[in-house]
Amino acid sequence: MPDTLFISDLHLDPERPVITDLFLDFLDTRVPGSEALYILGDLFEAWVGDDDSGPMNDAVCHGLKACTEAGTPVYVMHGNRDFLLGAVFARRCGCTLLNDPARIELYGTPTLLMHGDMLCTDDTEYLGFREMVRNPSWQEALLSKPLEERRAMAREMRASSREQTSGKTESIMDVNADAVDRIMTEHHVRRLIHGHTHRPAIHDLEIAGHPAQRIVLGDWYEQGSVLVCSATGCELQGVATGSIN
Repeated sequence: MPDTLFISDLHLDPERPVITDLFLDFLDTRVPGSEALYILGDLFEAWVGDDDSGPMNDAVCHGLKACTEAGTPVYVMHGNRDFLLGAVFARRCGCTLLNDPARIELYGTPTLLMHGDMLCTDDTEYLGFREMVRNPSWQEALLSKPLEERRAMAREMRASSREQTSGKTESIMDVNADAVDRIMTEHHVRRLIHGHTHRPAIHDLEIAGHPAQRIVLGDWYEQGSVLVCSATGCELQGVATGSIN
């Protein structure tokens, strides 16, 4: 049966080659034959510009392009780590960049796709940071700096993020229920798929008096995680070495 795949929060990093290899295996053995692959943010641990090439980035790009050339389109959404992915990356890797949020028809069900960070409205400190880094003028100024300087800035931002996160409660970093209700009502959908929180689950909701679903994608820190959707429904599955058929 034809299916559509959704993943997020891979946080690919040269320092974690096992996960990169797992993802490349996933692209090579699981994605072919699927109707589409959606990557809903944080494909990379950091992305400081489309001019930042290297063995890992090149291998991932080659794998993504091979999928599209074999007939499975790949859609990529920006996350809070790789918000600088640009048109050059998309063209070179054969991907289509998605807006956040993006509304699609998924086997007859209107479905909203998001990275998920915009739903964490209780974390006002992070939302202020997000507004800054998504500003086109800020991005243009950053991208004008030498590559090595951008890499150093990314390291500093990751360290600062880890320090700030360690002092926050679990609840403040999760989605806000009212924000979920508002955006699903605004876009007239009864299914929402997102990542960011690293808390994979399928939540049954009620939106405007109708049954609805919020599906949270898992991260790829210890193993892979994929949401497989078909005409019969959606299922969260793990992706471990040797498990891809």
